[in-house]
Amino acid sequence: MPDYTLYHLKISTLTPLHIGSGHDLLHEYDYAIYKGQTWRINDAALLDAQQADTIALANQLSRTPPANLLADTDFDPAKAWFRYVIKGTPRSAAEGAQIREQLKNVNDQPFLPGSSLKGALRTAIGWHAWDVLGLEAEASRLQPRREWAGQDYEREIFGANPNRDLMRALQVSDSRATAKETLMVVNARVLHQHGAPSAPVEMEAIRSDMTFECDLKIDTALFSAWAGDQLRGREWLEDLPSIANAHSRAIISADRDWFAHAKGAQRVIA
Repeated sequence: MPDYTLYHLKISTLTPLHIGSGHDLLHEYDYAIYKGQTWRINDAALLDAQQADTIALANQLSRTPPANLLADTDFDPAKAWFRYVIKGTPRSAAEGAQIREQLKNVNDQPFLPGSSLKGALRTAIGWHAWDVLGLEAEASRLQPRREWAGQDYEREIFGANPNRDLMRALQVSDSRATAKETLMVVNARVLHQHGAPSAPVEMEAIRSDMTFECDLKIDTALFSAWAGDQLRGREWLEDLPSIANAHSRAIISADRDWFAHAKGAQRVIA
């Protein structure tokens, strides 16, 4: 019998989901806006199609935003100078306006990175373990560096060092990629309970009701005597669905209460 448990997961998005690549796309350079859609430009193919046969023309093209080389008749999704076309447009149509780019593979297909899903599951386990272990927040246990503030608590929950970290036993693959057409442009705003919403943040996002598939493996061999430094917390991984659901319900309940008292949040409440 294999000393591991393997699950095949199907994950559906309940709302538009943005996982950033860390890059911003620039209007008229990386994308164009045409008839209610956002057209991602393949600038290399577009410049090659201009047939610049003199140095002067090549220099002129290098200073021209790629979108300015397009005529109305060029906006055809089948043409090589567009990487993809997605629904929606950003609010700003100014040159150099930005859209935060969605993480994709080399073929411009969106996917869910296993590291992001594993991080979300780690958070759910951490809050469950906090209650099980009866931990309490103490200022004396916080580290001075902000990004490491809770390191002492994390070691108590997950393990004292990387070799004994519970999350070693949880392995999550990247999801299978989906079609480019599952993307959309979202204009998001941060709501405050009191005061006006923030300026819009424009981004690519995976549409709601999209389904991704990936694999999750629990390496139970790491809990055996064979492993030497045995890990603790096996029961948390085995009870992962109920732990994750309970954590999700707690977040939803807190969000409902918060948005009930926020101005302009009627659509979120609905």
